[in-house]
Amino acid sequence: MRREIKNLSTQISNLNLKSQISNLKSQMSRIGNLPVAIPQKVEVTVDGKNTLTVKGPKGTLTQKVNPSIKIEIADGQVKFTRSSDDIKEKALHGLYRSLLNNMVQGVSKGFTIEQELVGVGYRATNQGQTLDLVLGYSHHVVFELPAEIKVSTKQEKGQNPMIILESADKQLIGQVAAKIRSLREPEPYKGKGIKFVNEVLRRKAGKSAAKQ
Repeated sequence: MRREIKNLSTQISNLNLKSQISNLKSQMSRIGNLPVAIPQKVEVTVDGKNTLTVKGPKGTLTQKVNPSIKIEIADGQVKFTRSSDDIKEKALHGLYRSLLNNMVQGVSKGFTIEQELVGVGYRATNQGQTLDLVLGYSHHVVFELPAEIKVSTKQEKGQNPMIILESADKQLIGQVAAKIRSLREPEPYKGKGIKFVNEVLRRKAGKSAAKQ
């Protein structure tokens, strides 16, 4: 009896796993099949090496695409097709469609990330691409940003110092913002550190609160 129950449980688990894989394949297929609309003032081209180039008011971005994915540009849209239903190609199909969508949005509107410094005496200033931070250490923290990212800082009376990052490259700006945050990650008790604006932090009660 126990063996039968165990076998039945295994069969159910396998069915659930197959169902999850099927749903994942279907989701990737749906994303990849969606065309990407080309807005006004944005130009999308593809060369013989399957490299996409997207130009717009905010800059120019390029992305090499796997040869198994075919790119078609027509009627103000970009469509991706794959050579087979292999799970890897389905994943690439959805990936490149998402990357192009981000590129189009980046060169047309751009991406902005705002971070605030929480802590007494914390400060942020910049000279060009050089970010100078005071984060409670015995020394200043100097961070050089890539040329593709525009950085600015501001300090308003009664408000926390702010760092504003702008770029057409969503992946790059996300990586740089994460690196800046890692210079002084928010601690879980008072939330001191560098945090994203509107970021919700998981807070912990102090020892005195725990004793009560």
